[in-house]
Amino acid sequence: MKLSKFIFITLILLSSFGCKKKEVSESDFEKNVINNVFIEIVDSIYMDRRTVLPPPPPPRLDPKTNERDTIAHKEILKKYWHEQDSIKKDKNRILIAVYDFIENNKIKDDKFDLTPFKKNKKYDFQYMSKFPEERFWDINDKKSSLPVGTISISKIHFNKTKTSGTLKASASCGGGRCGRGFEITIKNRSGEWHISKIIDTWVS
Repeated sequence: MKLSKFIFITLILLSSFGCKKKEVSESDFEKNVINNVFIEIVDSIYMDRRTVLPPPPPPRLDPKTNERDTIAHKEILKKYWHEQDSIKKDKNRILIAVYDFIENNKIKDDKFDLTPFKKNKKYDFQYMSKFPEERFWDINDKKSSLPVGTISISKIHFNKTKTSGTLKASASCGGGRCGRGFEITIKNRSGEWHISKIIDTWVS
C-alpha cells in the first residue's frame, strides 16, 4: 500500500515538473519572437511628438486691410521646416517609453524585458513607469527631456504550428491628443520572424 502511494506521488510530481518545464519553454519561445520583431514593430508604428504636428496654417485674413501677413508666415514656415530638418539629421538616440508590462486581455502579465535593446543605436528605450502619465505631456515642447512617444504591446497569439502569430500594439505621442492602435501579424520566414501585415484598429 505504501509502495503504491509512493509511486502515485512520484508520478504527480514528475507530471507537475513536466508541465512547468513546458510552460517555461513556451514563455521563452514567445520572448525570443518578441525580441526578434520588436524593433521592426517600433519602426513601423512609433509616433514622434516632435514631428507629428503639421506645418502652421496660413495666416488669417486681416478684416481691416483684407490682406494676409504672408511675410511673417514665410518666416514661421522657414523656422518650422528648419526644426524638422534638424530632427531628421539628429544622430542622438530617440527616447521612447515602453509600457512596463506585456498586456494579456488588459491584465498585467509579464514585465517586458528591455535588456536586449539597451545597445540599440537608433532608440533609447525606457520603462513608462519612469515618467509622468503621458496625458500630462506637452506635445508642443520639442526640447523636453520626456520621450518622443510611447509603445505598448500585447502577448502573441500563435497558430498551432507556431509559424505565425498576431499581437496588438499601440503608439502615442503623449498629451492625450494622439494615439493609434494596431493588430500586427507576424510570420516565420526561413527561421526569421518579420511583420507580414499591420491593421489600424483605433485612432484618438
